[in-house]
Parts: sequence; C-alpha cells; structure tokens
Amino acid sequence: MRAYYFDNLPGDVRLPHDSGRPVDPSKLDSLNILYWHVPVDSEGGWEMRIDELSLENNFKCQDKIDVTKEAFGDKYEDILKEFFDEHLHEDDEIRYVVKGGGYYDVREHPKDDWIRVHIESGDLIAVPKGIYHRFMLDEQDTIAGLRLWRDVPNWTPLPRSDKTDKNPYRLGYLKALQSGSRGEGLIARVGNAISNFVLLKQAGDSDSDSEESEEELMTSDEEAPAAKPATTKPAMSRFLRTGGSDSSSSESDEEPEESEEEEEEEGGAKETKKKSRFLRSDSEDEESDEDVKRVVKSARDKRLDEMEATGKVMDNALKINDWVAISTEFDKLTRMVQRQQNMSEPIPPFYIRSLVSLESSLNTALSKEKEAKKKMNASNARALTAMKQKVKKGVKEYEREVKLFQEDPEAFERAYAAAPSAAEIAASRPKKAKKPVIDGEDDQAGTDEFTHVGKGGKGMQFSADGIFKNLQLVQQARGKKNTDRADQIRILEKLLQVAETPYQRIRVLLALISSRFDYNSSVASHMPIDLWLSAQREIDQLIHVIFNDPSYSVQETTEDYDEFVERSPADEKDGIVRIRGSIISFVDRLDDEFTKSLQNLDPHGTEYVDRLKDEKSLYRTICRAQALYEKTLQSDPLARVIMRRLEHIYSKPDTVLQALEAAAAASDLSPSISLNDNTSPSNLIHALCVHLYQSGNTLLRTRAVLSHIYHHALQNDFHTARDMLLMSHLQETVYSADVATQILYNRSVVQLGLCAFRCGLIKESQATLQDIFTTQRVKELLAQGVHQQRFQTLTPEQEKAEKQRQLPFHMHINTELLEAAFLVSSMLVEIPILSSIDTEEQKRKAISKPFRRLLDFADRQVFTGPPESTRDHIMQASKALQKGQWEQCRDLIHGIKIWDLMPESAAVKEMLARRIQEEGLRTYLFTYAPQYKTVSLSLLSRTFSLPLRSVTSIVSKMIWSEELLASLDQSAGVVIFNRVEFTRAQQLALTLAEKVGNLVEQNEKTLDFRLGGGSGWTERADGTKGDKRNEQTQERRGRGERTRGGSGARGARGGRGGRFAQGLGNQMPASQRAR
Repeated sequence: MRAYYFDNLPGDVRLPHDSGRPVDPSKLDSLNILYWHVPVDSEGGWEMRIDELSLENNFKCQDKIDVTKEAFGDKYEDILKEFFDEHLHEDDEIRYVVKGGGYYDVREHPKDDWIRVHIESGDLIAVPKGIYHRFMLDEQDTIAGLRLWRDVPNWTPLPRSDKTDKNPYRLGYLKALQSGSRGEGLIARVGNAISNFVLLKQAGDSDSDSEESEEELMTSDEEAPAAKPATTKPAMSRFLRTGGSDSSSSESDEEPEESEEEEEEEGGAKETKKKSRFLRSDSEDEESDEDVKRVVKSARDKRLDEMEATGKVMDNALKINDWVAISTEFDKLTRMVQRQQNMSEPIPPFYIRSLVSLESSLNTALSKEKEAKKKMNASNARALTAMKQKVKKGVKEYEREVKLFQEDPEAFERAYAAAPSAAEIAASRPKKAKKPVIDGEDDQAGTDEFTHVGKGGKGMQFSADGIFKNLQLVQQARGKKNTDRADQIRILEKLLQVAETPYQRIRVLLALISSRFDYNSSVASHMPIDLWLSAQREIDQLIHVIFNDPSYSVQETTEDYDEFVERSPADEKDGIVRIRGSIISFVDRLDDEFTKSLQNLDPHGTEYVDRLKDEKSLYRTICRAQALYEKTLQSDPLARVIMRRLEHIYSKPDTVLQALEAAAAASDLSPSISLNDNTSPSNLIHALCVHLYQSGNTLLRTRAVLSHIYHHALQNDFHTARDMLLMSHLQETVYSADVATQILYNRSVVQLGLCAFRCGLIKESQATLQDIFTTQRVKELLAQGVHQQRFQTLTPEQEKAEKQRQLPFHMHINTELLEAAFLVSSMLVEIPILSSIDTEEQKRKAISKPFRRLLDFADRQVFTGPPESTRDHIMQASKALQKGQWEQCRDLIHGIKIWDLMPESAAVKEMLARRIQEEGLRTYLFTYAPQYKTVSLSLLSRTFSLPLRSVTSIVSKMIWSEELLASLDQSAGVVIFNRVEFTRAQQLALTLAEKVGNLVEQNEKTLDFRLGGGSGWTERADGTKGDKRNEQTQERRGRGERTRGGSGARGARGGRGGRFAQGLGNQMPASQRAR
C-alpha cells in the first residue's frame, strides 16, 4: 500500500497521478482508514488469516468480486465511471485484493484535498462509512478480491451533494474525527461513531459493568496493545458524564475546548479520576475498579506541548533536508501561535527560537544549494523558496520579540512564564450581579426596547446625523473574515429608513445594493431569490432618485471628496453633486445573477417557470437604466445597458417580446427606443443594433451584429441575415474573440441554417449546418451541454467555467430538430450525387460525412425494423429515395414528429414533399440514364406527380449544368441521352486530370490560409469585378468538377450547378454566369 496526494492534473485517471507529496500512515489513521497486509500464498493460508480478521473485527459477510472487461462486457466503462464519481456509503467499505490493483481516492478533512491510496495484491483496506471517496483501477486494468461487511451487505453509493453533507452517517464521521476517535485496530470504533453514540445515550447514567453490555457496545481487538495512561481527556468521555459533572454534555458538544480547560483548571486538586470503561483494554478489564493516575495540564501547557512536537518534526525534516515537510509543519506552528494571540496571550519563546533557528538554517541551505553540483528536486526547491519568504515575513512581523530574544533568551522566557494565561485573566474578571426583579414592575418592553449592538458590544444609534459614520463602519467591515453580512444588510436598511436628503439616500442605497450582492460570495451558487428581488427594487429606487433630481449624478470616476460630510448642489461649482458608484455594474450583476439562478434550477419544474416570470421586472429595470443614461448623456454605460436589453429580446418570438415591452411601458420611466403601435419588433431590434453600431466598443458592435443576424434568421429573412454575416467578415476573426461571443456566433450560424431550411433553400441549409455537425460537439458549441471525453477529469475551476457558460434552458435551440433539418438537407443533396457516380473512389468523397456514416451503417444492417427515432426515419427515407420510391420517402419524412415544434410546420412539410419529388426525379434520371435512349417528359410528369413545365425546367437545368449528358427534344416531348464511351487512355487522362485538379485546389486552400483566408465559412469570395484571383480560383475549381463529372457516361454533379454547394461565400461571379 502506498499513499500520496493526488496531483489533480488532467489525463488518464488509471495512471498514478503522483504529486510527489507522500502521505504518512498516521494521516490515514487520523482519517479512520485502517489497513492490513495479508500476503497471498499458493497454500491458501491467506484465507485462514482473513477468516481470523473477520472473526476478530466482526466481519459477518463476504463475497468475491472480479472487475474485468470480460466479466462486465459493454457495461465495463460505465461501471468504472460510476466507481470514479465522488460518493459515500452508509456502511464500511472493506476490500481485500487477491489479484490486480486499484486506487482509492479519499477526501482529506478539512482541507478537502484528494489523497490517493494505491492497493495491490495482499492489501486489506477498511474505508469508514461517511467519508467521501472514489475508486479506479490502476494500469493493470483489472482487480479481483473479496468484499467484507459487518452486517447485511449494503454498497449503495450516495453521490456528493448538499443532501449527503447532512447525512447522519456523514455527520457521525465528522464527529468521530473531531472527538479524536481512532481505530486502534478496531473497525467498530472507526466506523460506528453514530451507533456508539446512540447506545451510550440509551445507557444513560448506568454504571453497569456487565461483560455482555460491553461486548454489545464495543467490539475489542485481542491483539490490540494495552492502553497507556491518558495525558488528555479520553475520547468520547463527554458522553459519559453524570449529572454532577462540572459542565453539561450540551455545553461540551458546543464548546469542547473551553469545557475541557474549565474542568482541568477547576479540578486541579483531584489527582485521580476513574477511566471510562468503554476505553479499557483487555488487561484493564480485570482491574476496572482501580483508579488511574492522571497528569492534569493547563491549556497553555498543552499548546506548548503541541508546538514542541511540531518543532521535533521540523528538526527531523531539517536533518534530511526535506523542506516540503518543514513548510507544512511551520504553517501548522504559525496557526497555533495565531490562536494563542487571539486568546490575548504573549508570543511563546519556542516560536521565536524556531524563527531564529530557521533563518540560519535557510541561509546555510541556500548557500549549499548554490555550490552544489546536483540540484534538489523541483518540489523541494519550491518549498525552500516559500520557507524563505515565510520566515522573512515572520521575523519582520515579530521584530521586537526577536530582538529581545536575541539579547537575553532567559529573560524573555521568564517574562513569558510570568505572564498570566487567558484562563487566569477570565477568572479575575468580576462577575456582574443579577438585578433583582420587583413584582410590581412591568416586564421588559420586549423587542421594542432592544438596541442594535455593533462591534465591541456597543449600542448603535441610527439617525440622520450619524449616517455617514455608520456607513464608514459597515464599509470597513466589508470583506473581512467573520463579518456578519446579514447584520450589515439590516444596519443599512435602518439607515435607509432614517435618511433624509437625496445625497444620504443615494449613499445608503449604493452601499446596501453592494452588500446584497456580497451576501453570496460563492461563484458556483446563485444569489437567493428574496435578496435578488430586494436588490432589484432598490436599484429601481436608486434610478428613480437620480432621475428625478438631475443635480445628483453617480459616476465611476470622480474627484476625491470627504465621505463624512453632507454634500448639496449649492456647494458644487457646476451645481451637480458627483458620487462615486456604478449603476450599470449593478444592472450587469443583477442580470448575471438572474441567469445563474436559471442555470441552477430544474428546467422541468415549476420553480423554473416562476423564476422566469421575474424577467419582466428585470427588463423593466434595464429599460429604466437606459432612460437614465439617455438623460445624463453617458455614452459608455448607455451602450452597455442597451446590449443587456438586446440580449433579452433578440432570440424571443414576437409575442414574448411584446409582453416584455408592455411591462417596460407600464413603468414611470421609459427610454426613447421602445415598441409602440407604429413600430414592429424587427424595427425595435434594428434601432437598438444601430445605436450599438455607432458605439466605440468593438465587442458590443460584434455582439450586436450577431444578435441582428439571429433575429433576421428567426424572422425567415435568410438573404438579409446571410448578407450581413458575409459583409461583417466575422468568420475570419471570431476565433480570437471571447467564449461568449463565439457561442453567440455559433447560435447565429445555426439559426441561419434553420432559416434556410424553413425557406426551402436545402443546399444552403446543408452547407451552413455541416461545419458544426462535423465536430460532433453540437451541444458544447451551443453552450447547451458539456461534451465529456472518456477517462478525462476536469479540475474544479474548469467545471465551474463550463457550468457558467451554459445557457438557460428556455434559450436552447432544439438539437433534435437541428439534427433532423441537417440530415434531411444532406439526404436531398447527397442521394442524387451518389446516383450520378460510377466509381467507388468517387463515391467515397462525401459532401456530408456525418450523413454518409449513418447511411453506410444503415446499409450494413441485416434486419431493418420499423423506424423509431428521427435518424431511423431519415435513413429509411434515403434508401427509398435511392430506389425512386419518392412517395414512401415523403411519408417517412412527414412521419417525423419533431416537425411540429417548427413554426408553420404545415408549410415546411409541403415544401419537403415538393423537394422530395424534384430530387426523386433527378435521382431517377441519374440512375436509369444508361438504360434508356429516350424518356418521355409526360411519363416523368405522371410518375413523379409534377407539372410538365417543372419537369422540363429540371431537365433543362441538369443539361445546362452538365450534370446530364443529354439533349431535349421539345417538339417530340422527350429527353435524348448521349452515351460517350471512353478508351483506356482517355480514362487514365481523366483520372490524372482529377488528381492534378485536387492538388491545385489543395495548394490554393493552403495559400489562402497562409494569406489570412480560409475555407468554408471562413472563405470570403464576394464575386467583385476586381477580384481576378478569386474568379480564376472558382473557374479552375469548376473545370476540375466538370472534368471529374465527365468520367462517367452520365456526367457528375460538377459544373456550374455544383458551385453553390461549396458554401454560402462561394457565389458564382457575374462573368461566369454570362458565359
């Protein structure tokens, strides 16, 4: 068995992850983790030894376990992932390893660091109930052994959460650690702090010494050594006190340290005390009636003993030059001294002596390190540097004591010994006599007579004259340790009630709102809803005060002023009182806390819906802030608040947007840009975006453009949204933007693809959605989920960052609908192309790789049942379309229920039916062209239920774009197919031309990338007349596609008709259309 601290680095968790900081076995013992080593021998002696340990420790049940890939099959990885999730058990986890190995990661209390325990063959470990832990196999990837229980088997894992933190077994484990209950070889003492406490409580004050009751309460170990006379109070003795004890059990539970000091100091005359019978060893049971001598030490002496023990550990570490251990023990020693200072006791000479000694040792070690040829390891060197800074800081902090110690150490120690202890100081204070109660007097006035008590126990008077003084006291305590934030809020609320002038109200409101936001200091959790509502009302009140009195202004940067003096407009030069603060920061924080609360609520519950109703009041506050900044002409805060307003409405349907605007219109303050009878939601979005376009903030302009594109796409205005995206050139610079802007860009592009699909622009929709589906991380890129990789652990900071990026559920884009639109678009584009290609090499070149993978998987299936999921419907529809069965394909596509979530679903289904008919006709012509010389247009019209004019148009386009080698005889109403048989030399020439064309195209892409361009979404080709190089590139690309298409008898998808599928940016230049 080997124990060390986990390094928390990402990577395969089956690797050791050794941080280089070993863990002493005594540390595991302090965490109540027990360990035995029983070597596995071929004769089976280990089984007898396990049986003996089971009998000694009351292990009643056991079974065998074998964790291998062969045993668990497909569930193997899922089981390992479940093992590695942090959890606790309500029973001791006792495991013996026969073969293989693994890692137990246990939480250190109270630091919450991971300690990794590596167990291998022959190791028997007992992990107590209530401790947070996890398990993973080591590099051997297998483990076999025994599971043991002391009672009925119970291995149900409870994942870590707020609920498990209050689990009685968890609380019992923490109580056992606080009381110092150690294993000493007895698993019953380690894991059963709860059950022991219950039994002892039932026993009451009974002093029965029967052996049967002792065996029921505590299982003893025959091999445990005899207990030594205790120098401190025995563990759990506070549960055995009788009614005549000096302090009650409840007081000892709440203040164990103080109660122990009082007992020891007041009972100093007693030299003997009867030891608890629950802590006797086997040798002491026979002498249970004899008294045991105890050495009573004062609290100061015990603290000195702890310091000296720490100093011995530091001395031993200094001998082996282990600065990591020295740094750890020095931190512990410093905390002891700080606790002693908090009790108003002087600095102990031992600490000063240690500082002086460490300073000289450090100088010696640093000089040796400079001269040494072989340097110490990195962790030890870092610890040495850290110790240098710590000792330097300590010497500077206690400079006077160090100087006195160096002048006369003995005199310094005598002065410390003569100083009174904290207990003596407390005992010397006179106790206040209780005031007698006279029967005739009335009782106290109750809560009406209470006075608010501040720091030091002094009463605080709230009046208009003392507002600034009380504000100063609150601001000084802000952010300090042990500051009662709720009490600060109550003080500021009372100050707001007594404030008289606008200046006083503004100052108090600024402090009160800040205190409400400070109440929840955790980044991971959200602000309580009641505090959020109070902060929102107070921000409205602050805006109202400043809006109605223009002589007061709140700005982020102002000149210095006296905060203890009342200020009025008459005292200022320009008649305006400028107060330091930031209303826009309050609005930003209020909006962020609202989003964070939605992220932490269950989106499928009523709480989420109730919380979402508060968006009306938040939107009204944002509009009020906009009206304020429009009046005060502050451009930068105005742009920020307009961006906040835009983020609430750009993705909303018109009905929801109108409801929010109606709530804002009901306010007494309204901005200049609002929704009225003469404006539409699109005009409102346009006006807000235009204002942001004129601002000097590049980030706000970028986000405004993306929001505008998203709204146009939501309104089915595809061409306007596409043109805005192409003209902004954001696809070239978005990769250097912040994460939130990249998420907004992905959302806008995805919404643009859905808009093209709703408008019937299938090729544009497929080209738009292909980039994001190729990554196979759709949810992560849209901030709607996290894509977890196998055996990869995220650090707590990474987990928090990922969680904070997630969008609230009501802003999600339905990924199933998105996938359905992409796969249907890919089907309508890909199936005709597959039918037009002869060679297998060309068939492997897919436009949509995700769709092609699904189609190939469906083709490999031996048995195909009825379609169940969206993918099943689309794959079976693709097969039907390949066979020319367009009616079956249409029915399968219409059978997808997800279309009902799309606006105007009936029109979308009608559009899909029409496109399936057209692509079915194209597939039919590509497939059966080699078998026909002529085909009647009227027959094609009847077969695919299309008008004759539509059939003629489709065939003409295919002939014109060189997709179909045929001619159209309109007089006879037939299509005449032309066959071209290539010789072997011609086929080789075409293959060579295709490869050369691919090479040229790849070189051009590389050149574009080097010059700052890109491909796909990042490729910009405006089709302007001056861009000759771009026209030549597209011409070469078109020639290559026509050349590749000519290799078959029917032609391929190349030519003029195939250019648009390369992406939205590759529009066909006017010069090529004229040819």
